[in-house]
Amino acid sequence: MTTPNELRLLPWSGPGDKPCYLSTDDPESYMSRLADGIETVQLGTASELLEEASEALANQDTSLDEMRCLVTELIGALRDVFRIATSRGHLRAASDPPESAY
Repeated sequence: MTTPNELRLLPWSGPGDKPCYLSTDDPESYMSRLADGIETVQLGTASELLEEASEALANQDTSLDEMRCLVTELIGALRDVFRIATSRGHLRAASDPPESAY
């Protein structure tokens, strides 16, 4: 998954909301599988929240407080998805062959 000396951005933060990284070239390691599992849950949650948001917008009876709560949850989900995309994009860029190889 990672090349030597490449770090994987993990889907959780450390103390002080600082990013956590994993150094391994084994995609089957315990920590790699744990990170993959958490990313799967985070993406599933984001998908569910998108559906909930669509329903809330279509419902004229949705209160302002309900919308604020939903927006707060969506912000957290978007933050998680952005972290996953950043991590995967970085890993992909590190593993792509150089442009001149085409």
